Amino acid sequence: MAGKRIHEQLKGLIFRAPVAEEVDAELKFHLEMVTKELVEGGMSPEAARAEALRRFGDVGAVRKECGQLGRAEQRERQRAQWLSELVQDVGYALRQLRRVPGFTLTAVLTLALGIGATTAIFSAVRSVVLRPFAWAHPERVMLVQESYRGQPASMSVGNYVDLKAGSHSFQAFAAEEFTGASLQEGENPERLSAGRVTHDFFSVFGVRPQLGRTFLPEEDAPGASPVVVLSHGLWTRRFGADPSLVGKSVRIDGQSHTVVGVMPRGFDPTASGEHVWLPAAFTPARRAEHDEHLLLVVGLLQPGVSGQRAQGELQSLQEEISRRFPQGNAERGSAVQPLSEAIVGDWSQQLLVTLGAVALVLLIACANVANLLLARGASRARELAVRAALGAGRGRIVRQLLTESLVLALLGATVGLALAWVGIHVLLASAPEGIPRLDETRIDGSVLLFALGAALLSSLACGLAPAVRAARSDLESVLRQGARGLSHGRDALRAWLIAGEVALAFTLLVGAGLLVRTALHLSQVDTGFKPEGLVIAQVSLPKASYETPEQITRALERILEQLQGAPGVTSAALSSSVPLGPGGGSNGMLPEGRPETQDQLINGRRRVVSAGFFETLGIPLKEGRRFTAADVGGAPQVIILSEALARQAWPGQRALGKHIGCCEMEPALRNKEVVGIAGDVRSQGPMSDPAPEFYLPLRQAPGKSWDWIDRTVTLVVRRSGSTADAITAMRAAVREVDSTLPLAGITTLEEALRASTATARFRTLLLAVLGIVGLLLAAVGIYGVVAYFVGLRTREIGVRMALGAKPADVLRMLAWQGMRPVLAGLGVGGLAAVWATRLLQASLRGVSPADPVALAAAMALLALVALLATLAPARRALQVDPSRVLGEG
Repeated sequence: MAGKRIHEQLKGLIFRAPVAEEVDAELKFHLEMVTKELVEGGMSPEAARAEALRRFGDVGAVRKECGQLGRAEQRERQRAQWLSELVQDVGYALRQLRRVPGFTLTAVLTLALGIGATTAIFSAVRSVVLRPFAWAHPERVMLVQESYRGQPASMSVGNYVDLKAGSHSFQAFAAEEFTGASLQEGENPERLSAGRVTHDFFSVFGVRPQLGRTFLPEEDAPGASPVVVLSHGLWTRRFGADPSLVGKSVRIDGQSHTVVGVMPRGFDPTASGEHVWLPAAFTPARRAEHDEHLLLVVGLLQPGVSGQRAQGELQSLQEEISRRFPQGNAERGSAVQPLSEAIVGDWSQQLLVTLGAVALVLLIACANVANLLLARGASRARELAVRAALGAGRGRIVRQLLTESLVLALLGATVGLALAWVGIHVLLASAPEGIPRLDETRIDGSVLLFALGAALLSSLACGLAPAVRAARSDLESVLRQGARGLSHGRDALRAWLIAGEVALAFTLLVGAGLLVRTALHLSQVDTGFKPEGLVIAQVSLPKASYETPEQITRALERILEQLQGAPGVTSAALSSSVPLGPGGGSNGMLPEGRPETQDQLINGRRRVVSAGFFETLGIPLKEGRRFTAADVGGAPQVIILSEALARQAWPGQRALGKHIGCCEMEPALRNKEVVGIAGDVRSQGPMSDPAPEFYLPLRQAPGKSWDWIDRTVTLVVRRSGSTADAITAMRAAVREVDSTLPLAGITTLEEALRASTATARFRTLLLAVLGIVGLLLAAVGIYGVVAYFVGLRTREIGVRMALGAKPADVLRMLAWQGMRPVLAGLGVGGLAAVWATRLLQASLRGVSPADPVALAAAMALLALVALLATLAPARRALQVDPSRVLGEG
């Protein structure tokens, strides 16, 4: 019982400090008391000591237990004290900030602008780059491509079959062939984006359908009953989200297909926007074909297998395929990369560069608020000195001032989140199409944590230096002289902050200037055709109704005949693809005079066109003739090359009249006479260089080419009336030939041209806005510092003017004081801009990262704005009344 009583008494000691010494003293006292009682009872001192220890128990364990309890209690007391003091500091900070509403509003809005912009861009970066894809094992899903002459390339069916059979690195290995499909339900046929996939395609991603199932192995075979899996968007839009649709039939490409499943919302694993998936059902002939490279292949790695190991295995298999099937496979290798990285592409770098740019705006905002806090610290110097004199330590004062900056930052983050919400909606409305997953951008828990982290870092960035400076102020000097006792020499920190703001703003302005210069260059680039007044639309012929080349060309020519005389139509043509439009393909070509080996092949972009194509699009013919109605199947095989392809085929020679082999046709038709040289066309828009291209007449198109392009062509109309009239004429012409044929992709080439530069304009807009914001923040900072300097030197200015100083001299003195940090910032910013703008290299056209015009323009603009911000408070200083100032002194 004695031991238990002692335990209870010892536990009571944990509420006093120092714990260890108290516990040891109490242990010693109780052991001595028990030993004394036992000695008085007749035991020897040694025996009594041993008995006391035995009765007490494990002394070390008691000491350890009490020590742990004591330290825990001490931590709890410290935590409670810290929270209590924090509440006091926050309350005091709020009272102080309420007394200066102008300062508080300026600081909060400045930080809100920086934190809000940074949070909005981070939310986009998280959505596009950082958030894992919604697949079961996104880190194991690989894009498997072939590499041809250092460039990624699609895979042939035969190569896919051989690689799948020989590879052991993948748990699932699937293929998709992108195509189109005509949905012929109801009165309005619709052209859909479709993918023909192997049955294990969906298992690569581990995503179960929302309704029904995916394809069975027996459905992925030639002759199987037609089945289809629908996307969630198509199921909702065309079928009203009818859950009973599974098991029913829909008509696609002239055939009834049973709907076996509907995928969940947002399932778009290859970012290709498929509306439907159909079984690939490769025929034996296609499985043996190693020369038509049309497939996208994805694979799910076996657990524990790296992408590098898988690529090594596939490379060995590819080398064996190249030896067995050199035609179409020479110079081909394998390339394996995570599919998520392939989907995001260079958007990762572009968005991270934008995030870096907006972080510069946040730094400028922090520098501005730091200057405000420095000025406020100077005005509160006497108050802080009195607090120190009453016993407040420097650490306590620093913590109080940091708490004020933290309150400002948290208020700024709260307003900034509202600005970020607005910014996200503006971002989504102005962003170009094609940025993967950008539409999923929203403010969620991770974004809120980022905003909180930005607020904490901002509070340190803008509050630490002012707090430490205020705490280090000389107590005696401040109490004796007041705030005016602060020397001008200590204002160097403000000047350095201004220099930093100017350097950051200069970097942003130079980047914006480079992108503006790029936009001006793109607006003047000759695309090689005349997009004004051109309307385009795609028409697809189902294979079930249009199987032979004769049936296809006859139907297309009838559509053209209907269009030629339609009201509002100046001219009409068709092509397998048009500049800035979808579709198209390429072929290996062998120029006359070269040995028939794989390394002598050159690649050209193929277009099958009707007579009148060049006239309708306004593509100039540099030499030779255009296609005519006489260029039919039985006539001599002819071809028109672009200037780029002619130069590549016969460098330094005249290509007209020479022959070139292409298109994997039978030998009698393979070699074609070059009858014309067309001007180069920037088919991908002004951002891209002209690609080597060639043109074949409609009636001489290779039979296989209709399968390559999925029997889909683009109608081109040069209108004389309105765009609506031209579209009406196109619909009527197609309906006259076949009322089941849908028109898709209806647009104008002017709209397509704008879309081709939408990404460049988006980047320019973002950086220009950030540059202007940085410029305005820097101007506000310069104004504030100069105004503060003027306030400090009011008496000095009065004395100078009383002694005869001219207003121009005073103005020059103040302007120089304000511009010195600006000039220093411009020097540092110039070096930083030359380095940072290298990150924009891939986005620039017609201008270098060190463009002197952009540098000079940014420097002139920033210097002018800085000078205006300096002169405004400096001119007010000239209104000082010397006699009044001297009288107050």
